[in-house]
Amino acid sequence: MKRVFTPLTQVVMALCLSTTAQSAQSQDDPEMIWAKVKATNQFQRSVIANSGVVVEHVADDYVTVAGLQTEINQIKKKFDVEVSFPLKKNMLDYPGRDARFHNYDELMAAVKSLAQNNPDIVKVTEIGRSIEGRPIVNIKITEDAARNTQSKPAIIFMGGHHAREHLSVELPLMLAQYIVAKYRNGIQQAENTLANREIHIIPIVNPDGSEYDIQDGNYKYWRKNRRRNANGSYGVDLNRNYGFRWGTGGSSRSGSSDTFMGPKPFSEPETQAIQRFVSQQKNATMLVSFHTFSELILFPWGHSTSRISNQRDFEAHKRIATQMSEWNGYRPMQASQLYVASGITSDWAYGDQNLFAFTFELDPKSRFEGGFYPGASKIDVVFQKNLRPCLYMIGLADNPYKVLQNPSQRFGLRNSNILE
Repeated sequence: MKRVFTPLTQVVMALCLSTTAQSAQSQDDPEMIWAKVKATNQFQRSVIANSGVVVEHVADDYVTVAGLQTEINQIKKKFDVEVSFPLKKNMLDYPGRDARFHNYDELMAAVKSLAQNNPDIVKVTEIGRSIEGRPIVNIKITEDAARNTQSKPAIIFMGGHHAREHLSVELPLMLAQYIVAKYRNGIQQAENTLANREIHIIPIVNPDGSEYDIQDGNYKYWRKNRRRNANGSYGVDLNRNYGFRWGTGGSSRSGSSDTFMGPKPFSEPETQAIQRFVSQQKNATMLVSFHTFSELILFPWGHSTSRISNQRDFEAHKRIATQMSEWNGYRPMQASQLYVASGITSDWAYGDQNLFAFTFELDPKSRFEGGFYPGASKIDVVFQKNLRPCLYMIGLADNPYKVLQNPSQRFGLRNSNILE
């Protein structure tokens, strides 16, 4: 059940937040407006998303969104906006209270340490650089990791497309550390897994945006990368910049918008790095992209309300997502059931690269349960909830279609000690 707040509750909370706000937005960081909008179906939600706002939370009869005042005004012409208020930087806790989260340098140090201490099973490779020149790295985990034979089935995990979604960076890093630790502890299933699988983990796609979001000791609610746009604004939404069905709905052509798709598909060095790397992994069968928040497991399509035309592919995606939802309690669905969004990672991964593709919207369910900044206490909770689904997908990487052969079987990792 989704947690529902009455309009009166929303107003009271908004007033409380507003009275604590002390700082104005900078010129390159336009003021964002939060709003609760009445919407009862997927069509209405897609119309709202097409205005350029970010849809944060979906309930049966409303959505909550964040966007520019011009975008909110556009929505008000067609929909009932029950409550709205400006989002200020100081509405959020001081990042120092969340010191357990890794900033970019700390993340790279952890990745470097993992590789240096485990050279036989871990290889770290720079796959590209961000707009500000920060390396984007891949962690390859497999037996004899230094070899590039691509002889084993592979899966790709990635996090940190959106700057403020810091939990989406912690989960892939912890997954890498967990698998390596189990292997080092002599767990047989971990040894079998690395003998038969190639695991790729890209913990952060958008390092510049992530660093900007925690700059100066205040969260900034930043989503995009740090591209200087033609209109003087900053940032492209990397998860609207992928080339498959780019710009066909649920994204914006305005550089000031949080869902700015960029001037052309793959205009950004960050998405170019992912495109180049993924297309080179000829042995990969699955791709997983972590985001926050909403507690969802999404699969293609996002750009269209039509479902995957290949019935076998559709059924396999659906069964995998449904099985994983039994473990983490998330809601499984086709991405466009929420609202139409184009240029997204999973649509490109499946539609262009022929990979089984899933997007996890991690905890919590709503802004009022923590939103993008739920606190460091959520790190372990989110990891434990999603560990079994991640290991399950690793187990499926040799043949995702085997879920259609015997849906009740968990395939390789359900009862193994690697889960302990």
